[in-house]
Parts: sequence; C-alpha cells; structure tokens
Amino acid sequence: MPTVAVLSMKGGVGKTTVALGLASAAWNRHWRTLVVDLDPQANASMGVGILDPALTVGDALADGRPGVAAEAIVPSTWGRGTDVLPSEPALEHRVAEAAPGSEQRLRTVLGGVGHRYDLVVVDCPPSLGEMSRNALHAASQALVVTEPGYFALRGAQQAVDAIDLVRESSNRTLQPPTIVLNRMRSTVAEHRNRAAELREVFDRQVSSIEIPERNAIAQAEGAGMPIHAWDSPAGRELAELFDSLLDRLFPGGLR
Repeated sequence: MPTVAVLSMKGGVGKTTVALGLASAAWNRHWRTLVVDLDPQANASMGVGILDPALTVGDALADGRPGVAAEAIVPSTWGRGTDVLPSEPALEHRVAEAAPGSEQRLRTVLGGVGHRYDLVVVDCPPSLGEMSRNALHAASQALVVTEPGYFALRGAQQAVDAIDLVRESSNRTLQPPTIVLNRMRSTVAEHRNRAAELREVFDRQVSSIEIPERNAIAQAEGAGMPIHAWDSPAGRELAELFDSLLDRLFPGGLR
C-alpha cells in the first residue's frame, strides 16, 4: 500500500502539520486514508479529532500479531474514509526498545489492513529511533520535514543517511527521500540562504514546494478540520501547496 513516513530530526519544525496536510489533500480527493500516529505527543491523533482512544498503536505494537492494528483503528472526525491509528504518551516507553526484527513490527501489525486504504500517512516522532525505523520499514515514500534554520542541513543529512541505509539493507521498495521546507518566509534572507544551502547539497531531492507560516494551519488543527475545509485565503493557499506536495510524492497517482 502507498505509505508515506513523515520524519524530522527535531521537534518544533511542523512535521505533524505536513503529515496532516498530506492527509487533507487525500481527504479532498476522497481517497481512503489511514493516519498512523507514532509520535507519543499524539498531535496527529488530536488533529483528526481523536482525544481519548480506547486502544492505540502502542497496544497493537505490544501485541505484535499480524493485522492486529485493525482493532485499534478508529474513524476520524474528518469523515470521507479518513481513519486513524492513534497514539498516546505511553508510546514513549517503546521508543528505546530495540531487539532483532523489532523494526518490522509496524509492518507486521498493519498486515492485511492495507487493502482498506488508498494511502497511509505515518507521523513519526522527531528522532530516528525505533518508531521511525518501524515507519521506514513499512513505507514506500519518506518525507523529511525541516525548517530553514541553522541546523537544517545537518538534520536533513542525518535523516537522508538513515533512510538510505534502510533502502539499501532491508526495504528495497522505499523510494529516495524528499525534503520539504516548512515555516518558510521567502522575504527573510536567512530562510532563502538556508533553502539554497539545502538545494546545493541535495539538489532535486528538495521539493520546490515550500510551506509558509500561516495562522490558518493552527486554526484548522484546533478545530479538528482538514486544511482543505478551512475556507479562507490562507487555507486555500495551503491546500494548493499540499495538493502539489502529494502529487510530487505520487506523480503517477496511486496504484
């Protein structure tokens, strides 16, 4: 199943915003979409209206049976076939766990669930620990989110190296990663310089689509709505950008 792992090397760069923006673009196309929240902060779960789930991705991973994730998946408040495998703070206890084969656990618990969905979006924690490795072993696409700051290049390089290692060793279906700049202000010289620095190193892996800072993002997330349903000039601008980003990741559409 087409699966996008959305990663960042540090918190506060708007990774979840981008993950939900992609899910919103899929929602707008009436694609059946599953949001998998692997971040213990559970912001993606809250962004699609799930505040107190009975079962979570942590329960599914602890169980480990093939396909058991289906028991924890719930409908989001977005409707249109957008579901969520929610997270919880207790997932933090799994982040440090590592054992032979543990990086395949998410793929295992999602087994047999894929036929229900056109797209799966995985919101990873802001690190390259066990949960992110699980996401990369289950994914077909990887999207690295960064902001145009001082540490952008180093963080992006670490993420790309980790993704390439998984691609070469254990998930040959994972495509080369895409890097997207979030919270971009093109009028700020520092932002332009950091964007140019990233493109000098990573060339076309850096998306030409840059996500600006807009209050509409926080407003839509706070209302539990997809950005495509937020009727404002900024909402429409962001919707178009996330549409283009989804097309960048799947230029030939979904199979």
